[in-house]
Amino acid sequence: MKKKAIITGITGQDGSYLSEFLLDKGYEVHGTVRRSSSINTTRIDDLISKHKSTNRLKLHYSDLLDSSSLNTLVQSINPDEIYNLAAQSHVMVSFENPIFTTQTGTIGSLSLLEAMRYSEKKIKFYQASSSEMYGGKSKESLNENSIFDPRSPYAISKVFAHNMTTMYRESYDLFCVNGILFNHESPKRGETFVTRKITKALGRIHMGIQEKLTLGNLDASRDWGYAGDYVEGMWKMMQFDTPEDWVLATGETHTVKEFLDIAFGILDLDWEKYVETSERYLRPNEVEYLLGDSSKAQKKLDWRPKTSFKELVEMMVKNDIENAKQEQVLLKENLIKPTWEYPLI
Repeated sequence: MKKKAIITGITGQDGSYLSEFLLDKGYEVHGTVRRSSSINTTRIDDLISKHKSTNRLKLHYSDLLDSSSLNTLVQSINPDEIYNLAAQSHVMVSFENPIFTTQTGTIGSLSLLEAMRYSEKKIKFYQASSSEMYGGKSKESLNENSIFDPRSPYAISKVFAHNMTTMYRESYDLFCVNGILFNHESPKRGETFVTRKITKALGRIHMGIQEKLTLGNLDASRDWGYAGDYVEGMWKMMQFDTPEDWVLATGETHTVKEFLDIAFGILDLDWEKYVETSERYLRPNEVEYLLGDSSKAQKKLDWRPKTSFKELVEMMVKNDIENAKQEQVLLKENLIKPTWEYPLI
């Protein structure tokens, strides 16, 4: 009998890669989407089309702030696994919208844990924790036992959900795991995240439809991996004999400048001629350095990142060059208009 999984945040980067991975494993996948006037399923449209005849990918209206809808969803689907990926995940935005960020990051996980607690079925639960919880003060490699020092509303909400997941595991003997994933990127990354912001701008600069790119802290250093590799790690955590906490990371850290070097270097361009910095893109409380230690996952789960930093950057640049080519055609045909964020030169 095929397994059933619920994925909150299925339309996001991680949700789209995880749903594809689980469908390839033979799962029946149920994803949650918020009811709104326009629902963006762009990242999973190909999966929807591919699995239309099999009916193994189903979307459900639900809201992280509506505990009754989440409880009804869990009881009606009766899943084997729940992957809680939904959140307001942009750190800078969390400073601008701390209440919404905190509500979505805490109430949703708590509601799902409560639904699991009263379910007759032994459901497994994955909570998407974040390397932002560590705070970035330490230059040491961070693992499952490292101390949290959250420095943003987003990180604080993640620590709450992480600790609540641990509490439910220990208090009610539930199979609950925390996946502490360091930064993971892809061509499906949101366009406001620095890596994708860089590659999208580079594609547009290459096609002559953008002149400059404005960024914040170029010296910020991150442990960047490929999202497609990391969803396999999520799944492996859920197949392990016991519920535990796990770090997924590459074990390498690179600055934003290094990302720019590789990205612009692909097109033999000097990024310093195109990139400007502005204080408006600096966080009120900056996280300077993050480096992860995934040795536990490597040893116990046999998980390792397969994609190098250079391969990741090249993948994203190639994708956004193709996107820029399509955009240029549409602009010339006057089928789309420039936006305030991406004006014409």
